[in-house]
Amino acid sequence: MLFSQLLETLKLGDAILKEYKINDDPNINEGASIEKAIENQISFLEKGSYLTNKLEETKASALLLPNDEMLIKQATQLKFSWAIFEDPRLAFAETLDLLNPKLSPYIGVHKTAVIGENVILGEDVSIGANVFIGNNSKIGSKSIIHPGVVIYEKVKIGKNNELHSNCVIHSKSILRDNCIVHANAVIGSEGFGFVPTKKGWRKMPQTGSVVIEQDVEIGCSTTIDRPAVGETRIGAGTKIDNLVQVGHGVHIGKGCAMASQVGIAGGAKIGNGVILAGQVGIANRVKVGDNVIASSKCGITKDVPSGTVVSGFPAIPNKLWLRCYASFKKLPELVKSIQEMKPKKAT
Repeated sequence: MLFSQLLETLKLGDAILKEYKINDDPNINEGASIEKAIENQISFLEKGSYLTNKLEETKASALLLPNDEMLIKQATQLKFSWAIFEDPRLAFAETLDLLNPKLSPYIGVHKTAVIGENVILGEDVSIGANVFIGNNSKIGSKSIIHPGVVIYEKVKIGKNNELHSNCVIHSKSILRDNCIVHANAVIGSEGFGFVPTKKGWRKMPQTGSVVIEQDVEIGCSTTIDRPAVGETRIGAGTKIDNLVQVGHGVHIGKGCAMASQVGIAGGAKIGNGVILAGQVGIANRVKVGDNVIASSKCGITKDVPSGTVVSGFPAIPNKLWLRCYASFKKLPELVKSIQEMKPKKAT
């Protein structure tokens, strides 16, 4: 695709094109990082990026840049084709979509798939090899079910969903429209519920369900448990990374983002727009307010007000944690000073 053609298409997307300059209208075949880009590839830089010094070294044929006077001047002097966007990262994401169009799946049901009784399949669905769909389930139109997926009975899946290989959707689970479930994820598995008795642990039946709202993406090997009663719910637009555990009865709001190895215990309530970095743990029934940010490995053991940034274990406000960490590094010197202050025993 010529760079000029690429820009014409990008004008129709969400990225806002401000200005551009074309030298020899290069043909763009792929996207690449600024360090590794070669001829016929396109890359991008963000304002303030530590990679701005790579501009003189890159072999890219075209660049997507922020509205930065120094970068624009440098790119012009180096005779790059370039375009200025309000958000170059977003423009690059849209560029990758254009250069790597999704392959159209085979429409229909593979001969090795097992379809139960009273299953409703919408128009233009794709059901791959060795898929199992249980009785009384419903698959919405244009949904793609990749090979090896298991869908239990009484599952409702909306339109334009994509379920990747070997994921499992348990009974009574509901997926709204435009969701993506990656390989080996499990939705609606039994919550970890047991009652202690004199004879040992008595299993609490997990009869509830899981509801995944629209535009949710769930990473590989993530598990979302159903509760004993009621529902576990994931809000619209939330993005969940690989290897995340969402416990029974958890409610997650809209537009959240959760990195790998986050663990959320049963009954926790997560607000809208919450960001949980890698390995964050949230205790049972804790309430996390809207737009909270939790840094990596922090443990949230009590309620967190909206708009707070927390770190550490147990989690405390980030600024306080930074002060504590600065003091922690000085502890050996502090201990030594205290020991030197102790009166010496008379000989």
